[in-house]
Amino acid sequence: MKKGLVYLAAALLAFALATPAIAKDTVKIGAFFDLSGPASFIGTPTKLVAEMVVDKINKEGGVNGKPIELVIGDTEGDPAKAANIAKKFIYKDKVAALIGPTRTGTGMNVKGIVEKAGMPTFMTVGGDPVIMGGKFGPYTYVFKSPQRSEVAVRTLFGYLKEKGLTKVALLSAADGFGKDGARWMDKLAPEFGIELVVKESFGPKDTDMTSQLTKAKNAGPQAIISWTIGPAGSIVAKNRAQLGIKAPLFQCHGLPDPKYIELAGAASEGDRMPATKLMVVEELADSDPQKPVIREFVRLYSEVYGYDKQFPINTHSGYAWDAITIVANAMKKAGTEAKALRAAIEQTKGYVGVSGVYNLTAEDHNGLGLDSMVMLEVRDGKFVLAK
Repeated sequence: MKKGLVYLAAALLAFALATPAIAKDTVKIGAFFDLSGPASFIGTPTKLVAEMVVDKINKEGGVNGKPIELVIGDTEGDPAKAANIAKKFIYKDKVAALIGPTRTGTGMNVKGIVEKAGMPTFMTVGGDPVIMGGKFGPYTYVFKSPQRSEVAVRTLFGYLKEKGLTKVALLSAADGFGKDGARWMDKLAPEFGIELVVKESFGPKDTDMTSQLTKAKNAGPQAIISWTIGPAGSIVAKNRAQLGIKAPLFQCHGLPDPKYIELAGAASEGDRMPATKLMVVEELADSDPQKPVIREFVRLYSEVYGYDKQFPINTHSGYAWDAITIVANAMKKAGTEAKALRAAIEQTKGYVGVSGVYNLTAEDHNGLGLDSMVMLEVRDGKFVLAK
């Protein structure tokens, strides 16, 4: 009897010791976004989508039987805090990959850290410098899921050329994202026969752009482009209406969001901008390979998780979904060792995502082309395909 109790006790002890090890047998991914601060309207729903896709992956068996564990961080839109969180993820939490951050400036402050550490990182930022070399530094371990600014500018310029709107006034934010857009417009304008008749900048937190718009109006443009994210874009729209400017307004690919229409009100009517197909899924042709993928995403986001009640779907909504799915797919093929994982991510081909069909290469750590974007128009208070 005593002998049996000894065996039982030993078995229970062994189980107790083994249980924590089992609980820790997860694949850790660090995810950091602007959960507070001026870009929290993007960062917070991005976190929810990250949790949503991880839940889906885990229900389907995780990464080769191991569940993904998200370690969450709030950058607050502060580049220094983003850097500190990245270091914590890498050296303390021992994550296998990073997802995020939210804005180009924070992404650039993290880029050198993850490159030095050799940490596969899939960013959800808009600007291209995070995946550009040369003066911007190497990007061996850095990828990004939103379309390149170059692709967005090409989409917009192609539309302007088609409509015969070749004399353009540019207003851009004086932050990393705005400067990136302005740089690409300067570079690509001659290719499309577009003349930038005036170029003005503003602070992303500015509350009045009438001075810049007055200078733009006096230059006699056929169209005005505003390159920014957040409330600043809506302020440009309202100021343009207040000044009675007739030249049509074109926003960047970061602004297709119901919040833009809410903040700009009637002044947003007729405004056009490049965007992901997520915003107009029901207008897509049935032959579009993204249509069923986007429909399922919308169903989960709206009907299953109910996120749309607080955070209506916008053009940013799918970026974390695509980033995490691509990383998880690469982990299933190559495991979590950093070099092997990085190589597997880079070899992603034909992944049909919410934001486009991704085909990554050593030179292109984004992998989205012009076919991933459409031009939208605000019509009757809603986003529709632009005519």
